[in-house]
Amino acid sequence: MMSSLPPVKGDRIICELPLYFTRDAAVHTKDGFNVTVKEACHRHKTGLNVAKVIVVGDVGVGKTCLINRWDTAGQERFRCVASTYYRGAQAIIVVFDLSNYNSLDHAREWLEDAMRDNDPSSVLLFLVGTKKDLSHPDLLAQMEQEAVRLSEEIRAEYWAVSALSGESVRNFFLRIASLTFEASVLSELERKSRQASDIVKISNNCDESYKKRQSSCCH
Repeated sequence: MMSSLPPVKGDRIICELPLYFTRDAAVHTKDGFNVTVKEACHRHKTGLNVAKVIVVGDVGVGKTCLINRWDTAGQERFRCVASTYYRGAQAIIVVFDLSNYNSLDHAREWLEDAMRDNDPSSVLLFLVGTKKDLSHPDLLAQMEQEAVRLSEEIRAEYWAVSALSGESVRNFFLRIASLTFEASVLSELERKSRQASDIVKISNNCDESYKKRQSSCCH
């Protein structure tokens, strides 16, 4: 999945972070991008960033409909390649069916599988309930209450979407694109800062070494 910031054409311009679906289950509640990220973009010090976003969940919960592509993690016979699939993710989307309580109950297991090959401190987590339009209002209310509770426990953002009607899907992916882009830029700037610091230290050490050799030659 690719994420970017201005300048881009048309409705793909993301000037501010899209709002969280529900503040009660939003880990990142700021509305705007980090000031450092904004400055880097305005100075054209960053370009297009590619983020690895993985999608996991039970078979039939609507993962493929949500992202319109086939994935492997939802089928038991492909679990042997799951480690490669999971490794190096910038974001993990755990999907469950809002009309199927068992799929929510299994969400924790899917997350644990995915996190074995990733650093918990550097991964953005999203808990997504699909088929919102198919869930009975009473069941939906109960499921969302449980989902918010789980999202708070695992430090994930909770979103309820409908792939059929498209409700909240676009905003959800814009949210992911924005947050992964911001995290990527901050990581890149930090890496460059460390490299610059190391160069300065090496340069200083070389100068000191040169001065000592010169002093020794003179004597």
